[in-house]
Amino acid sequence: MQTNPNRIILRRLAQFLALFGMAVLGLFDIAQGLLRQSEALGLLQILLALAAAAVWLPVHRPGSTRLPRAAMLLGIASLLVTVGAAVSADGSSGASWGLAESAALLGVCYVVARHSPPGWGATALLIVGAAVSFAPLRSGQEALYVIFGLIQALAAAAAIGLGIYLRIIEGSRQRAVDAVRAEQRAEFARDLHDFIAHHVTGIVVQAQGAKFIAEQDPKRVLHALDQIERAGAETMTSMRRMVGVLRDPESKPDAPLAPVAGLGDLGALLEQFNSAGGAKARMHLDGDLAGLPVEISTSAYRVVMEALTNVRQHAPDATAADVWIRRTPEWLLVRIANDGVITARAGTPRERPGYGLVGLSERVRAVAGRITAMPGIEGGWVVDAAFPIDPRTDP
Repeated sequence: MQTNPNRIILRRLAQFLALFGMAVLGLFDIAQGLLRQSEALGLLQILLALAAAAVWLPVHRPGSTRLPRAAMLLGIASLLVTVGAAVSADGSSGASWGLAESAALLGVCYVVARHSPPGWGATALLIVGAAVSFAPLRSGQEALYVIFGLIQALAAAAAIGLGIYLRIIEGSRQRAVDAVRAEQRAEFARDLHDFIAHHVTGIVVQAQGAKFIAEQDPKRVLHALDQIERAGAETMTSMRRMVGVLRDPESKPDAPLAPVAGLGDLGALLEQFNSAGGAKARMHLDGDLAGLPVEISTSAYRVVMEALTNVRQHAPDATAADVWIRRTPEWLLVRIANDGVITARAGTPRERPGYGLVGLSERVRAVAGRITAMPGIEGGWVVDAAFPIDPRTDP
């Protein structure tokens, strides 16, 4: 799945703002006497702040064990600096304890809570949380600094809670995406099963009929054999192309058999769409659609159906939806474009990623195709799909 460019831009912007905030806090620390109480300890605090930033700034792989290990080392180092400052004879009360380092450690709490495995993550959070909580004691043991320590402990708890919350949301979204993909593949497998069963039933009927008329009209037997050969070859080709697409084992074996909807049914689909009022769909056909593999035809039909459904749901002000179908010797190209304004809804996490498109992408990839959906240059929304007709075509 491709990374959303807007998401990358927002991440970079957040990182820049965080670094800018840390720089401001660092200058404030120096102005408040960070280096005056003990130059060695002050330099160590600056280095710890930079090291903490280096831990939480990169994009971490979920479940990484390197992240909590680095966080634990950082937390232990911070605690040692706190002990050193507390027992230092020349420490001056009232000097800054290192706000930049504290802010960076809060960032570490967030990324550890979001990306670390449970065992390592819990240990790292305990150590880093203690480092953040005890940091104000570097400036003195008065009640004021104890209160600041409690405030930073609450901030660490908030950072951890935010990381865990987003982790739960992301996990739920991933499970939903996996469920949509599995459902789409199962539906595809059912379509293939119904198609094969339909053709095999026809083969059996034609064979029985040929056997019955063999003695009366031999020419009709040859015609029936030609039809049986074509149907068998088409069925075997579809089966070879769809190896790995498994039928849902819980589906009923006695489900009714019927031909699946393909590009030949687009006329009825567009007529139904237009009868509902609102935007009108127009078909633009270039090339002969006869003889397409069934999985290509049904997948292209589903792309058009999903795109038209999205026009009704997300572009209610659209006046037209154009459907282009073009066949070349190697490819079947499908484009659906509308002239409406896509409604931007904040919605829930399930609404944001577009689960219909996730399932549709899975179906298109199952036949070695590719699909994109994005705003059009002149407005509206454009869905493009390309299906290789020749299995050897490189997608």
